[in-house]
Amino acid sequence: MPKITDDIKLDFKDVLLCPKRSTLKSRSEVDLNVEYQFKNSGKKYRGVPILASNMDTIGTFEMARVLSKMGLLTAIHKFYTLEEWESFASQYPDELNRVTATSGCSDEDYKRLCDILDHIEGVKFITLDVANGYTCQFLEFVSRVRKSYPQHIIIAGNVATPELTVDLLEAGADLIKIGIGPGSVCTTRIKTGVGYPQLSAVLECAEAAHRLGGHIISDGGCTCPGDIVKALGAGADFVMTGAMLAGHDECGGETVVKTDGSKIKLFYGMASQTAMMKRYNGVAEYRCAEGKTVEVPYRGPVQNTVLDLLGGLRSACTYVGCASVAELSDKCTFVRCQQQANFVYGNKH
Repeated sequence: MPKITDDIKLDFKDVLLCPKRSTLKSRSEVDLNVEYQFKNSGKKYRGVPILASNMDTIGTFEMARVLSKMGLLTAIHKFYTLEEWESFASQYPDELNRVTATSGCSDEDYKRLCDILDHIEGVKFITLDVANGYTCQFLEFVSRVRKSYPQHIIIAGNVATPELTVDLLEAGADLIKIGIGPGSVCTTRIKTGVGYPQLSAVLECAEAAHRLGGHIISDGGCTCPGDIVKALGAGADFVMTGAMLAGHDECGGETVVKTDGSKIKLFYGMASQTAMMKRYNGVAEYRCAEGKTVEVPYRGPVQNTVLDLLGGLRSACTYVGCASVAELSDKCTFVRCQQQANFVYGNKH
């Protein structure tokens, strides 16, 4: 017999944060940095807990150059060559401690990852990224990479339930990426019917991870700066985003001028037909595309958008009485709602 979970699961749109008394005099007093020591590598890290996605239009070296100076991490997409990595490392060595090298779990991916890590000493983060983190093959791959690189900080995912969060931590990962299908250009939930409401996934997986001394990343589902705050308040140690950083100068792909004079940049899921045609010469017969391609209005330099995100984060902390982002998960109280904002003029940002 099929089983149905009766308790209500929530997404970011289903809640708001309750304001509380605050002793802060100004948003400028808020400390945006967090400091963690990771379970399996033993390494420490301090920075702003926002991570640019490893999508090939987002996780670029150009993005990393800007975000690293602002204290954020960038997951570099896996399609750069070793020569391109070496060029970046030689020109911008100080940025290497705020980037991650990305890999899938094929033998070819593993070889490419090893080439980068063995030649570029400053890279301390590894992102092991697959759409479905529930396979035995992926758990074995995480263990393999941990044995090969015991001192590196390993990010692994994606999953959305506490059981696999624990399994990946025990396999050697330090940070587990949480999110099945919440992304703006992901169609997994439509094509497969599989997924888990993101806020509840973060709440449940964070509790399981923190109980073991592990950490999680909320990956996907953020539509506005307030959603990043909600993810952190729910217990996420980092938030990964792609859509909120799309359309900028630092993104991959050309800026296209349309016939009406407007400018756009393409943004697409890594399981979309666009990505698979570009990277793998097409969609394999045994699978379907689980992503879409959208035109994003050109938005100029990414620095302006990041400043807006960080401003929202600071302001949220003053509303809920937190002197630092690190206090959010301890001090946040969520209230359920039917609508989180007034969209009478259509502006959701």
